[in-house]
Amino acid sequence: MKYSLILLVAILFASYSNAQPSDTNVFGNVTVEKDNRIDVLASKMGEYNQSLSLRKARTGPGYRLMLLSTNNRNEALKLRTALIQQYPEHKVYMVFKSPFLKIKFGDFVEKKDAEDMRKQLLKSGLITGNIYLVSETIEIKPEKIEEE
Repeated sequence: MKYSLILLVAILFASYSNAQPSDTNVFGNVTVEKDNRIDVLASKMGEYNQSLSLRKARTGPGYRLMLLSTNNRNEALKLRTALIQQYPEHKVYMVFKSPFLKIKFGDFVEKKDAEDMRKQLLKSGLITGNIYLVSETIEIKPEKIEEE
């Protein structure tokens, strides 16, 4: 009996309660007050994000030169240092695959460019062993955007 009385009161209360007014044609007014500097900041942030995405390095198929595969860390570091000093415009990759350290050089889109660099490295005498051309996914840097 007690539960039926509580249920009856709950049903009556729920039937008379409304979350929204019954007249749906009544709308309130909302006034937004904001500082104009927010719009300026949003436009500058959009320009910055767009320029950042244009300068971002992308990846794609290409070639690298495998210069050295050794388990002698000092030899690998010595070659890496010499390459960075002599060719600062190219990247030098040092990868450890147990038990060997591998030194890879450059990001070349064209095979001809990689072959030319291979010949140049052999002439310089920096590399005494063989230089292998390896097909890999490389970083492709877009051309610098000329600012107006």
